Amino acid sequence: MVGFLLLLLLIPFLLYVAAPQIRKMVSSGVCTSAVQLPGKVAVVTGANTGIGKETAKELAQRGARVYLACRDVQKGELVAREIQTMTGNEQVLVRKLDLSDTKSIRAFAQDFLAEEKHLHILINNAGVMMCPYSKTADGFEMHMGVNHLGHFLLTHLLLQKLKESAPSRIVNLSSLAHHLGRIHFHNLQGEKFYNAGLAYCHSKLANILFTKELARRLKGSGVTAYSVHPGTVQSELVRHSSFMRWIWRLFSFFIKTPQQGAQTSLYCALTEGLEILSGKHFSDCHVALVSAQARNETIARRLWDVSCDLLGLPMD
Repeated sequence: MVGFLLLLLLIPFLLYVAAPQIRKMVSSGVCTSAVQLPGKVAVVTGANTGIGKETAKELAQRGARVYLACRDVQKGELVAREIQTMTGNEQVLVRKLDLSDTKSIRAFAQDFLAEEKHLHILINNAGVMMCPYSKTADGFEMHMGVNHLGHFLLTHLLLQKLKESAPSRIVNLSSLAHHLGRIHFHNLQGEKFYNAGLAYCHSKLANILFTKELARRLKGSGVTAYSVHPGTVQSELVRHSSFMRWIWRLFSFFIKTPQQGAQTSLYCALTEGLEILSGKHFSDCHVALVSAQARNETIARRLWDVSCDLLGLPMD
């Protein structure tokens, strides 16, 4: 009995000691590209924390002019100064972007286009997870509105600049959770039935379908698009769920750091010769399998048209 109790006490200590090795096994993907980015311009949404912050930091380290597009400008300014100090790159700028409000998205795009002549990398990183049922300023269900429609609109508004700056890349953060997602066109805003966990999964499936259709439409333009699963990462994404915060703490030894979580985004943004894989989904810096619905071109095209209709955009 004493030996059993000692073992119970020893397990947490062993896990603590082994944590770096465990994380290394869990996070097998590392961006090894040596590409430098002087003269390049990048936009990273949700760059004031977590994966977005680490992604922006690495792009700045490589010499890019980086825009931190975030809702909390004050927090963004603190992060920008931190990145500037760490990298020596003063070209780290903060701009207001609230993806739950199309007016804010349009204002960000208008100001950016007036300010910049080029855009080479767009990282659609920001997102919400497991929110209680709520709607965006435009009446969209929060997960679908922020994670999919917000980035859909932002990408559409910046697309011509990306084309003019080609070769350029778009990286959309999705999730392994997309396997549980379904696109219910009759209930896209969750008004007939709603589950916070599944709503997140649906929006992550939408990210992959958007990427797939976007890549098809951009073929030959010099602009390529990729969706990524960053892994299970220690971040603020679970702030709306006390259960998920508890799970995150319980399995913290197996959860990636934000720096590890940023690796696949960086891989898709930087790796040379990746153009032939435009439209593919990546995890741990390798092409990953997606669900049957995520491979459905008919659903992808219909979602594109429905998204355009909801946002008041031309469908062609």
